[in-house]
Amino acid sequence: MTDTSEQWRVRFDAEVGFANGGGLQTQGFRLDVPGPEIEDGELGELLVRHLGLLMVEGVRITNREVLREPHKGSRGTVAGGAATGHRIVDLSHPIRQGMVTYPGLPGPEISDHLSRHASRELYSPGTEFNIARISMVANTGTYVDTPFHRFGDGPDLAALPLERLTDLPGLVVRLDGAPGRAIDRGLLLPYEVTGRAVLIHTGWDRHWGTDAYGSGHPFVTADAAAWLAEQGPALVGIDSVNIDDTADGNRPAHTALLAAGIPVVEHLRGLEQLPPSGFRFFAAPPAVEGMGTFPVRAHALVDGQG
Repeated sequence: MTDTSEQWRVRFDAEVGFANGGGLQTQGFRLDVPGPEIEDGELGELLVRHLGLLMVEGVRITNREVLREPHKGSRGTVAGGAATGHRIVDLSHPIRQGMVTYPGLPGPEISDHLSRHASRELYSPGTEFNIARISMVANTGTYVDTPFHRFGDGPDLAALPLERLTDLPGLVVRLDGAPGRAIDRGLLLPYEVTGRAVLIHTGWDRHWGTDAYGSGHPFVTADAAAWLAEQGPALVGIDSVNIDDTADGNRPAHTALLAAGIPVVEHLRGLEQLPPSGFRFFAAPPAVEGMGTFPVRAHALVDGQG
């Protein structure tokens, strides 16, 4: 195996042919590589990516020489994955067969529409596919509520603009360990929430998959929700079973936020992995007409590798 603590480069000659005619030759070209065992095909691909070449038909590598020397920075094209300057933080619960998201709602049923075994009769020998089927309520896993969830004339999943769900400047409101269940206006006042994805970190996701998750959870009060609606965040999310107190049938938080066109993401997880701000948040569902709620692969893009 390659010792990843060592740094390697390759010096080589190359002949590049193009599908639309013509060619390119290099002599003594150097590229950063992940290790000395890199094959010519992979080296050719690195060259194409490094130079940004289009319509390449083939690359012939000759006179290669492996060198142990510090990387010089080949435009982020080192094979095996290069640093992008960002890290992605997954904030969603995986959806599994029979899992309970909200007490009283059925869990998803996952099965095969076309099994791999059955597919072998449809394709050439050695070729098989799986086509799966899932039956579930929309409120499964980590999901987004659109205004249509609460109001029949509000935008549904297909009508809600992607600008309200993707590439949003993020803000984490740290309330893990705060006394009491109620998240009132006073806890939110110190934050500048306008135009941001406001993610309320209560730590309640530690109970996910247990009976404790479904009761006694933190929630946003009516007064706090009204203040949020006035301030105009792009989106509000929470790592709890519901943004409302489920004992209150009026659902004031849902009502205030969704009436203001502010989508709500519930059942987030892992908010402790995020900085207080300086990240981008994404939670787009499929564009399904006539539905107001659907699971999302919520995630954040955080600057830096730390």
